[in-house]
Amino acid sequence: MPKQIKTAKLTLDDKTYDLPVYAPTVGPDVIDIGKLYGQAGVFTFDPGFTSTAACDSTITYIDGDKGELLYRGYPIEQLAEQSHHLEVCYLLLYGELPTKAQMIDFETRVTRHTMVHEQMHNFFRGFRRDAHPMATMVGVVGAMSAFYHDSTDINDPWQREVAAIRMIAKIPTIAAMAYKYSVGQPFVYPKNDLSYAGNFLRMCFSVPAEDYVVNPILEKAMDRIMMLHADHEQNASTSTVRLAGSSGANPFACIAAGIACLWGPAHGGANQACLEMLREIGTVDRIPEFIARAKDKNDPFRLMGFGHRVYKNFDPRAKVMKESADEVLNLLGIHDNETLRVAKELEKIALEDPYFVEKKLYPNVDFYSGIILEAMGFPTSMFTPIFALSRAVGWIAQWKEMISDPAGKIGRPRQLYVGATMRDYAPVETR
Repeated sequence: MPKQIKTAKLTLDDKTYDLPVYAPTVGPDVIDIGKLYGQAGVFTFDPGFTSTAACDSTITYIDGDKGELLYRGYPIEQLAEQSHHLEVCYLLLYGELPTKAQMIDFETRVTRHTMVHEQMHNFFRGFRRDAHPMATMVGVVGAMSAFYHDSTDINDPWQREVAAIRMIAKIPTIAAMAYKYSVGQPFVYPKNDLSYAGNFLRMCFSVPAEDYVVNPILEKAMDRIMMLHADHEQNASTSTVRLAGSSGANPFACIAAGIACLWGPAHGGANQACLEMLREIGTVDRIPEFIARAKDKNDPFRLMGFGHRVYKNFDPRAKVMKESADEVLNLLGIHDNETLRVAKELEKIALEDPYFVEKKLYPNVDFYSGIILEAMGFPTSMFTPIFALSRAVGWIAQWKEMISDPAGKIGRPRQLYVGATMRDYAPVETR
């Protein structure tokens, strides 16, 4: 339980109510209104819950004004520079960086659970051949509880642990299978001698007709994409996972709910929307036209991939992603890809144009991750599934934390009802 530091007083109808105020380790103080309805008979009104803390957590912290993102206290820049995705997975799940022995054990457990039940291949084939990979992922991940029902008892700590490892290990395989199915290619089994990111790239891009060698620069870039998207505090999809989990739903159902929420274009679809915008611009010579539209208050056009709702000055993930984007583009070349040429020129303008600088419309993580995935050869339909497999560990860590909270209760938001008052039913003949 967080520490109470003071009391806030709310006066309503000549009555005063004392509300506890708690102090976080970092961030703004929090007023506890949990007993307000019982004491005063009123609700608070906060559409979008943008001023409401729905839980206390020790996992991730964001300071949007400073441009900080901390995983268990560690700055994302340090982790991206010195760590790798599976180590970050361990950190998010267990709270501390692993020892060498713990890292080897964790990597071994994840690696040896990457295959999916063979009967799941038949499940995939039940989808239309042109099904969106994200739609397939929602269905397949939700169906995991039918294939792995020996790890769905949320009251058993060991089953929770098994479910966590299975989800982290298998979701890249599922995402790759969804991609392969969408393009009509055979499924590719994982290989235990490859890294987490390298394995995913091979499962997506190798074919039986020839050998596939993972390029270390692309492998590093994919690992960073996974790491930078691993968790992001109480966003829409994470809150969805927690809300679903609060009912006691099994972990696979909860993660499927998170994937469904992430699919929304206002959430996980931002990097896809960014690439679609770049394609709409089409050629470098049309950029001034779209820049002018973006500056025109009467034009509904928006530049996707610039600025961020949470980060007010800069996105700390974008700095790291820019490095990887430059490495990937230098490796693959952008001479024959007009979309990537548009992206590089638009980036240059956004970093130098006074309008963008003053309004802090900097290129964000979605802009750079979209460029990288495009350069690697992923279709835009795979951008959000890659986001989902990256975020899976954050969802699981948040779910495990919620399940372990002795003060946890089922989520039940209230409402400000503005509909009709009570009225009598009238028979159809009299209406």
